[in-house]
Amino acid sequence: MIEGKICGVSLGPGDADLITLKGLKALQQADKIYYPGSLFKDGRKESYSLSILNQYDLNAEKLEGFYLKMDLERAQAKVIYETTFQQILTDYTKGLSIAIVSEGDISTYSSFSYLLEKIQAHKLAIDLIPGISSYLHLASESKMPLCLQNEKVVVIPRVQTKEELQEAIACFDTVVLMKIISVIDLINLVIDSKKHSITYAERLGTDKQFITNDWTTANTRETPYFSLLIIKKINQ
Repeated sequence: MIEGKICGVSLGPGDADLITLKGLKALQQADKIYYPGSLFKDGRKESYSLSILNQYDLNAEKLEGFYLKMDLERAQAKVIYETTFQQILTDYTKGLSIAIVSEGDISTYSSFSYLLEKIQAHKLAIDLIPGISSYLHLASESKMPLCLQNEKVVVIPRVQTKEELQEAIACFDTVVLMKIISVIDLINLVIDSKKHSITYAERLGTDKQFITNDWTTANTRETPYFSLLIIKKINQ
């Protein structure tokens, strides 16, 4: 059997320049590039990854999307991951060079990880290229240290309860909240501008980037999926 080559490539948080040189070279050399996207209830498809890929002057014919429903039900996602993996396996047996991309870092809350599990189960050769996560980009854009010396950082996706968030703020110096679109009301129960400094951001690295340190202002926004929050305790 002719063996191909598979590479997982991190695209960064949105700014096309924030991919690594190694990642860009892998995309340029790939025969096929698989990218994730979102499938909405009305049938509309969108892909943040594709919006980044489109800035690299790549051959559009080698781009292949796989679209996942925007809900917590995993049945459709499991089918899509298996179907996509079978396509990748076919390409691999043809000896093609394959890149699988993800916005942000490929190992951080990435749909790629579900494909990686299948690739490893079939013992296919694969390399992973790391990238910049959105909260690292936000710290840089805000010109603030994410942590210093012995400070502790926690990253929480879709925080579940008020108590969970209160405990995180009490136990960690910096709390990063991701996937906050569905939990704004919960966050409102905990945020205290006298005790906490906040940095809210959405659509980092795009022409729609928005950052504020005022939670009242952030609350007036229609929070998009690609938004996040960094909370720090104010030293009394």
